[in-house]
Order: sequence, then structure tokens, then C-alpha cells
Amino acid sequence: MKILFIGDIYGRPGRNAVSAILPDLKKDRSIDLVIANAENMRHGKGVNHSNITEMQEAGVDFFTSGNHIFKDATILDHLADSDYPLLRPANYPDEVPGNGHRVIESPDGKKLLVINVMGRVFMPGDLDCPFREVDKILKDFEDEELHGIFVDFHAEASSEKCALGHYLDGRVSAVVGTHSHIPTADQRILNGGTAFQSDVGMTGPLDSVIGADKKLVIEHFLTQMPLKIEVAGGPKVFQALEIEIDDDSRKAVGLEFIQKTID
Repeated sequence: MKILFIGDIYGRPGRNAVSAILPDLKKDRSIDLVIANAENMRHGKGVNHSNITEMQEAGVDFFTSGNHIFKDATILDHLADSDYPLLRPANYPDEVPGNGHRVIESPDGKKLLVINVMGRVFMPGDLDCPFREVDKILKDFEDEELHGIFVDFHAEASSEKCALGHYLDGRVSAVVGTHSHIPTADQRILNGGTAFQSDVGMTGPLDSVIGADKKLVIEHFLTQMPLKIEVAGGPKVFQALEIEIDDDSRKAVGLEFIQKTID
């Protein structure tokens, strides 16, 4: 099974980049499932239903998220639908709308368990332990016939991401980090057969500060005045990780970081 995971889609530029690049990429590389982090799709913070529909039409099959998932309150009713193709981090309290994991199927019936958890180091909120949360989910699915298990770890600290990758090595097919919008050069298959990358980056404005208008961000650092984030314009970058998983062992047998730019 081949899956493609797209880094945080940032605002309209990111959505436009996906629409321009993904259809041919999905076909040329014979991708079975496409997953994308959606928490920045609405003007750089949050996501709404029309964003999800737009990206589904471009070829994205399923969505993960992070700490900005609730910025647009209109998404709450959709998250309450157990069939909605969007996860919120699993280590939020149980009372929070939405689910943190889901089994999805490829067109030919291959089953992939997708888990979304959020880090605690340098991150807002007071969430449950992501390590123990994944343990609980894996225990619930230990008798399930799956072809792969994918984890989106939305976290700030590279040390926390690396630790979770090694903690889950051999038990899941992939652990891929999101949140920093800056891709790391550590993509590899760990000793136990788990594909890993600390951060896959983002899909959005290239000439920016992690997607935002650079002039406004620089002014914020110079003056320490409150910052109103505006999505940058100009060239766009598409960053994603392709992972090939052996259907029988559920171990990763190949991975490739993909980066494309368009004007």
C-alpha cells in the first residue's frame, strides 16, 4: 500500500497548490490513500466544511489536525459525525467533539488505521500523554486485520517527536510529525520498520514565515505588538511524504520526501 501524507495545508495558497499538484501526482505514483493535515486550511488557522470538500475534490481522502482545529466553530457539528473524514488529536478529553483515530479503506479494500495525537512540550493546553494514548488505541485494535497504521504527531519539540517515533517503532507503520511547517531532513525507516520524519513541512506560501505574511511577522518581533496573521502570497510550495507499506507485515518498505514549487 502506498500512502501520501501532505504537510499542513496553509490557507488558500496551500489549497490551490494541492489542487494543482495532487491529481497528477496521485495518478503518476499510484497512490492508494492521501492524508493531509487540515488545521490551517481556513485563512491559516482552522478549517471549515467547504475547505474539506474542496480538498476532497482535489484527491485528498482523509484529514488530520492539531491545536488550531477548533478555530472555526462551524466545524464542531461535523466533527460530531463519526463518519466525517477529519480527526482531532486523540489526547483531548473524551468530552471534546470528534475522534482521534479512524480506520479508512483504500479503493481496493486495504485498511489503514490513522491516529492523530498532539504533543505537550511547548504546546498550548493540558492534554493527556500522547504516548499512553497511542498505546490504548493500539490495544483496542490488536485483533483487527489492518494493512497499516499511520500516526500524525502534531508537536513542537523535535525531541518529543523523535521519542514517540522510537517508542512506536515496530508497532506502527509510520510516525510523521506536523506543526512546525518546516520540513526536517531526518526521514528514514527506523530499525523496527516504522517510517519516520520529525516534520513533513507545509503546503502553502513559500516566501513567508511558516505561511504568514513575513512583513507582519517581522514587525511583531521588532515591536512585540499583537500580531494579526495574514496569509502570504507569491510562489507556493507543496511538501509531502510518500510511504510504501508491506501489506502483510505492516512495516514500511520505502519512503520519499516530495517537494514541488509553483508560481
